[in-house]
Amino acid sequence: MAAIVDHTSLFTLVFAILGLFSLCLVEAQKDGFSVELVHRDSPRSPLYNLSETNSARVTNTLRSSFNRVHRFKPTSLVSTEAPEADIIANSGIYLMSISVGTPSFDIVAVADTGSDIIWTQCKPCNPCFQQNSPLFDPSQSSTYQILPCNASQCENIGNSSCSSNKLCQYSISYLDGSYSKGDVAADTLALPSTTGSPFAVPKAFIGCGHNNSGTAFDGKTSGIIGLGGGNLSLISQLGTSIAGKFSYCLLPLDHTGQSSKMNFGSNAIVSGSGTVSTPLTKNPPPMTFYFLTLEGISVGTNRIKFNGSVFGTDEGNIVIDSGTTLTLLPEEFYSELESAVSSQIRATRVQGPMAALNLCYDARSDFAVPDITIHFTNADVQLQKLNAFVLVSPTVSCFTFAGVKDVAVYGNLAQMNFLIGYDTDNQTVSFKPTDCSQSNGGVAEMFTLGGLNLMRTVIVSLILYYLI
Repeated sequence: MAAIVDHTSLFTLVFAILGLFSLCLVEAQKDGFSVELVHRDSPRSPLYNLSETNSARVTNTLRSSFNRVHRFKPTSLVSTEAPEADIIANSGIYLMSISVGTPSFDIVAVADTGSDIIWTQCKPCNPCFQQNSPLFDPSQSSTYQILPCNASQCENIGNSSCSSNKLCQYSISYLDGSYSKGDVAADTLALPSTTGSPFAVPKAFIGCGHNNSGTAFDGKTSGIIGLGGGNLSLISQLGTSIAGKFSYCLLPLDHTGQSSKMNFGSNAIVSGSGTVSTPLTKNPPPMTFYFLTLEGISVGTNRIKFNGSVFGTDEGNIVIDSGTTLTLLPEEFYSELESAVSSQIRATRVQGPMAALNLCYDARSDFAVPDITIHFTNADVQLQKLNAFVLVSPTVSCFTFAGVKDVAVYGNLAQMNFLIGYDTDNQTVSFKPTDCSQSNGGVAEMFTLGGLNLMRTVIVSLILYYLI
């Protein structure tokens, strides 16, 4: 017997439900959003080099850790000299797309938790580094405005100066000789959300580079998106709109067809089973870096105490950084760690592709890796094999930790397949083991466009069922 249906009531109910889900989607987007992070060696990256072998890509990525390390050294942190970022300018690992200006102008830049300023190459510039894509032309943006020298934001830049007409200018240089100089300006900035409309920041403060040089940008990127703790980083400028929260879930290197996610606001809340949290520590200026306290590392049941005070204090003794690939530790501590790990691996030891990779094994036969646990204050993080060893060639797998002088950095290989959340208001960093290929990140992920479309499909199917 066919069901008797009041069609008017049915359609009213259906569209009320659709409206409710649309409202939920809008509210979710108001409180949080997510963007794509593309690894520079992904086929989706403009920096992808088709002629390079996978082994060469991995080795170059690992080598960039040592190019980058100087910026974290205590002498760099307390220097009274004019600020210089002691890294290769384009040594960041992840790229992010943003747009600036009105109308919006798309750029691709290096996303860097170790930088504090957002800057892009601008027209006119003399000289310019090679850039294949068009340059941002501030004269075409109706919302672009150069800041005066007495603006507080001008004072927040470590190496600012004043032009003859009293306008604020910045200058940043890098270890490889690359540099950018130009105007500090306010303009509209938008981040392309993966869950809907772009998230706009009406008066973001950016560097507009009119005097730029360097070969490190490969012609494919236009600048830097600073994600550090300084006042003019993207994180600080988003401020209360994201409640001081951001997170990311970094894919393992073999997931080349996908992009990682970076989440903001309510999307960035990390909670649930398996989540552990550790305090962020405020070390002396500059406030760029995110410091944690490492108490030790366990290999199986052997716990090795970390007594490092490379940054002048036992608290805040290690930097967590998304742009450094390897985990770098003081040489003496690293030597103990390497010895403990190697004593528990039954495999053929071989030479790696670079001298700094001391512990490498023949990967042609699978080998077991002991349990390795990182002990931060109040947070024990147990690594998977993919966090501890990386395939540097089809036949060689190397330990993802290395020894250096006077520095401790928790690199991105150790962070892969963890949802890692930063809460700068409450000064914590949280870790949750996660399959990043399946995760969209935050608590608002149920209200995605895909979820809404699925609900619409279900409701339309119900309508057809009752009408037929």
